[in-house]
Amino acid sequence: MNTERLRALAEHEIRDPVGGTVSRPLGDNRTVDIAYTRPHRRTDRPPVVLLPGGPGLASVLPYRVLRRRAVRRELDVIMMEHRGVGLSRRDTEGVDLPVEAVTVEAAADDLAAVLDHEGVDRAVVYGSSYGSYLAAVFGVRHPDRVTGMVLDSPVLSASDVDTVRAHRRRLLWHGESRTAALLRELLESGRAPMDEAGHVVQVTYEFAGPATVERLLEARMRGHALRTWRRLASLGAKEIAGEGIPLMLDIDLVAGITHGVLGYGAEPDGLPLDPQAMFAEAAAKGPAFTGDTVDLPRALGEFPWPAAVVSGGRDLRTPRPIAERAVSLLPDAVLVELPENGHSALDTHQLAALHVAHHLVEGNLHGLTRHAPRIAELPRRGSSASLGPLIVAALAAELAADRVTRRRC
Repeated sequence: MNTERLRALAEHEIRDPVGGTVSRPLGDNRTVDIAYTRPHRRTDRPPVVLLPGGPGLASVLPYRVLRRRAVRRELDVIMMEHRGVGLSRRDTEGVDLPVEAVTVEAAADDLAAVLDHEGVDRAVVYGSSYGSYLAAVFGVRHPDRVTGMVLDSPVLSASDVDTVRAHRRRLLWHGESRTAALLRELLESGRAPMDEAGHVVQVTYEFAGPATVERLLEARMRGHALRTWRRLASLGAKEIAGEGIPLMLDIDLVAGITHGVLGYGAEPDGLPLDPQAMFAEAAAKGPAFTGDTVDLPRALGEFPWPAAVVSGGRDLRTPRPIAERAVSLLPDAVLVELPENGHSALDTHQLAALHVAHHLVEGNLHGLTRHAPRIAELPRRGSSASLGPLIVAALAAELAADRVTRRRC
């Protein structure tokens, strides 16, 4: 579908009374219309604000199906198009926003303006990945607007990278596990570049699980499964290269957040499984890293509202130790474990995400502890929920074809 048709579809999604726009100042007499959608208004309980990750993921188009699922659950969901992204990418004169105008603080204030426009006093704020960072900044700047919070695959600080490196390497590089031994052997053999192997292993582990990682590495060592390996290596290529997909993923204008604040790609340490390595080339072209503008670990201790922290057991991007730290810092929080999930339930396990949000809306935070196992076992739904089965099937098919070829030879 071409960009103009996508834009028409996106604009249809924010038509009145389903959504709208809010004019926000940019300075120099310029303004931007922040687009948002709210398909099911209710007045008897607080709405749920859903903040996707990225930075750079759009809200309007990528989450159309999620909003329909929310409506079926009678949830009142608000999704805002982040400034610099999608329908909020340009100012009212049709000119792209300057990178310096696209900040976390400005986006948090945009959300407050959307709530004002909708007559919403307080909401449950659900943020996933980078969206959790934005949710927490919103809590710092507008604490009176929050009635509950969900931090899904939380990001707390640019310094999270040290925890991520240690977690990945403990699981997949150090020690005597078969997976670690195979990965070390593969890299020592020179059959795959270190950074490429790290990316392939991360994607496969999160979406298809450790058994599939082991099977893939064994095949790669024997010179098989090259087609599957290359496809996995290419996943996320546009994001890694700093490119975007119009109205779906806009990376360039959020670079001040991505590289300047969160430090994606800053200073790889040169060792295997470094999350920074794949983004280093794009980071070199972006704004310099300046670091966090808000001390979120300290701020979490002052959040008075109930909070659920959602964590996938196979998440290698914002792994369990970060989620556990968030729970330890929040005054009233529970950890919702999704053992077979990777990163971002909002994208990979949407029924679980909506169930968690529903508990917060109902004021039943601590009921999540009892219901978490059942929530984790709900059917997987989401834009990337099918990737794991596809990886398993592709690998099995290629290995079967390789066996047939070898027998014929």
